[in-house]
Amino acid sequence: MSSAGGTADRRHASISPTVKGLSVVSLLNDFASEMVYPLLPAFVTGTLGGGAVTLAALDGTADLVAAASKWWSGLKADRPGWSRPLMLVGYGVAIVVRPMMALAGAAWQVVALRAADRLGKGVRTPPRDAMIAAVTTPELRGRAFGFHRAADHFGSIPGALLAWWLLSQAVPTRSVLAFSAIPGLLSLLVLHRVLRSAPETTPSAATLAAAPPDATGTVFWAPVAVLALLVLCRVPEALLLLRLQDLGVATAVIPLVWAGLHVIRSLVSYPGGWLTDRLGPRRLVTAGGLAFAAGAAALGGAVSTAGGVGVFLCLGLVAGLMEPAERSLVARLAPRRTGRGFGAYHALTGFAALPAALLFGAVYQRQGGDVALYLSAALMVIATVCWWPAMGQSPQRGQA
Repeated sequence: MSSAGGTADRRHASISPTVKGLSVVSLLNDFASEMVYPLLPAFVTGTLGGGAVTLAALDGTADLVAAASKWWSGLKADRPGWSRPLMLVGYGVAIVVRPMMALAGAAWQVVALRAADRLGKGVRTPPRDAMIAAVTTPELRGRAFGFHRAADHFGSIPGALLAWWLLSQAVPTRSVLAFSAIPGLLSLLVLHRVLRSAPETTPSAATLAAAPPDATGTVFWAPVAVLALLVLCRVPEALLLLRLQDLGVATAVIPLVWAGLHVIRSLVSYPGGWLTDRLGPRRLVTAGGLAFAAGAAALGGAVSTAGGVGVFLCLGLVAGLMEPAERSLVARLAPRRTGRGFGAYHALTGFAALPAALLFGAVYQRQGGDVALYLSAALMVIATVCWWPAMGQSPQRGQA
């Protein structure tokens, strides 16, 4: 038993410095992003006079733009010399446009700026995930992605807490949005340093010849399509925040609750990656889908303010279980054209976000938050049931 423990310690220590550096970049970028995102529901519906449909469109349109750019970026990321510029441009765009939301005079302007922010996310994500996969051995990929996601979510905590503190000091919302430029610039400086020292990740001709062929047909697309279905059935986070406001959570407290959610996500992500390496993505995604369904159903019920906050925080388990598993699976299914594989995965799941946002936004606005949440819970159970046989067609079923 002690030998096994020593092996686990050595594997943890072998996480690449490049993965750790990219994790710091994501931490700082999310610091900036989460100073902004939890304030948008109140800013759009209160200050700018938008409704639930507008709020849902905020998430859905942003995810649609991100999906299209991820598809394009994934195709380019496998080309020699492209991955580093794509990451620099992707982070740079987000850093520029996020503080500009402070100048918005109408809800549609926030929607447009949020879409531009997500454009940057779309450009940077496939090459970043492909780089993490390339510098990590297959048996460690769950943990590597879990480590990265843990840092990414941890960055949300100080960002949301700072936003809450500034609001509690009567700093205007627009000023809080503008302050997000500072950690964003720091993330770009760190990224530049990380990319200068990162190893070359473009595979050589000999490596490509020796690598197994990429998964094709239903072997790749069946599990990825069901992952998109899981997104389609999920209530957008902006509407979950709106539900908390409906339950009586004060606007100034929302950033605190948002920080708490990311505490859970950060704590669970690395263990979720470890479980992915041990049990495989099939079980982890199943557990995440059922956990979201249970949380959505509970949040749709006659729950108190404190109970609603508690359920919302428990939903942090979903990302910790599913995100490392999904990324580890894509890297396994696309060993040769990994950037393209991640681009397809991120794009397809992103394309599902807009119809989901509009559907649940319309139901929320016309029938109420409880109906929207119950509908999401029921659909998530159905999608999770579909996931099991779809994943059964993937290679290396012993790891499923």
